[in-house]
Amino acid sequence: MPRMNGMEAIKEIKKLQPGTKVVVLTVHKAEEYILSALQAGADGYLLKDATHAELVMAIKKVLGGKHYISSEISEKVIEGYLEGRKKLKSKTSFETLTSRERQILKLIAEGYKNKEIADDLCISIKTVEKHRANLMEKLDLHNAQALTAFAIERGLVPKE
Repeated sequence: MPRMNGMEAIKEIKKLQPGTKVVVLTVHKAEEYILSALQAGADGYLLKDATHAELVMAIKKVLGGKHYISSEISEKVIEGYLEGRKKLKSKTSFETLTSRERQILKLIAEGYKNKEIADDLCISIKTVEKHRANLMEKLDLHNAQALTAFAIERGLVPKE
């Protein structure tokens, strides 16, 4: 989205038209995204790989005044509840990154290759690869483009 991210859009929609129902359709399974969407006012949260039947069911439930969370994601919500947490996670996945992981995330988002990052930080390529793998796992992102978009959303690198 050119001028705002999805969470900002949800907040703006709910502010301007409080009765509007919002179902998030996304690839993001990480707790951080689920929590942000629900806190922003989303009425439903559905993964893009959902079946047509599930999408229709979600829309019907939300239009009927209920909330809907994709079954694949509901496990995370239930686990959080059973662990005694009122919300999914007080610490976002971004907050769990080490300073070195944030540094490497920024460099990845700026377009640097593993070798360039290794040379710049005076570490081995294997170490950079390990940090990259840790970033992808912690953030539940699966490629450099997703890491770059995440870094831009967090203000680590400016939007072009």
